[in-house]
Amino acid sequence: MAMIEYIGVRFKQVGKVYYFTPNGVDLAIGDTVIVETVRGVESGEVVLVDRQIDEHELENEIKPIIRKATKKDFDTIERNKIKEKEAFSICEEKIKKHGLIMNLVDVECTFDNGKLLFYFTAENRVDFRELVKDLASVFRTRIELRQIGVRDEAKMLGGLGICGQPFCCSRFLSEFQPVSVKMAKEQSLSLNPAKLSGSCGRLMCCLKYESEAYQDLLKTTPKVGAYVKTAEGKGVVTEANLLTGILKVKPDKSDNVLTVNKNDVEIIKDASLKIDRNEMKALRGLEDK
Repeated sequence: MAMIEYIGVRFKQVGKVYYFTPNGVDLAIGDTVIVETVRGVESGEVVLVDRQIDEHELENEIKPIIRKATKKDFDTIERNKIKEKEAFSICEEKIKKHGLIMNLVDVECTFDNGKLLFYFTAENRVDFRELVKDLASVFRTRIELRQIGVRDEAKMLGGLGICGQPFCCSRFLSEFQPVSVKMAKEQSLSLNPAKLSGSCGRLMCCLKYESEAYQDLLKTTPKVGAYVKTAEGKGVVTEANLLTGILKVKPDKSDNVLTVNKNDVEIIKDASLKIDRNEMKALRGLEDK
């Protein structure tokens, strides 16, 4: 069995981790390395070290790093950061010149200056062909304009969420997970767009964190509308607290609402979670990326 040593490299602060072989170089977490990617030669930060994998388990070949960053490489990285700021200002001017309805978010320059990437948001499709020609004539390198979603924009720009903490996406989420209105419904949250959406205008990523726990609780807890049997007779569940397991039941032959534990009732016919059609229509756009 042939084992291959590999390291993990990240090119953005909370970006996806890509894998390379250390090529015989002794590396530690936090080191900067120069590697070759599909976008060209780039610099990245080492976030994983001393990992091994059976070569037969590899789906794709892992490329070796080119080298550990030198002082000259760090000088190049700093020059590229200055170039990115200049390119951002110039691109904004060109966008105004061409009258394009788009919002420039960020600019990236590959380590080898082989490509400049401009990230932008726009509500509709943008014809930026003339803009690309203008930028290419100024910078004399390959130009790529990439339209991103509002979630990606929030991740790049950062900010504070309603919890007072920095955005999860810009703090530790390397990849976005699907978030649905159903998750909010399962957690008995008010289906109010203002309370469910983050600064990006989409469903908050944190709805995903406890989703599996609530799904497990729903398997053992009668839902609102369920018909159950209690010690005092049969009735309909009018409220259900998933975390405490406390139910409120309206008996068939009484107006007095009972407060009981879910373990003390027998489910005769369970109900299903339902989302009002009008509520769903108002919330549908929050699921988009």
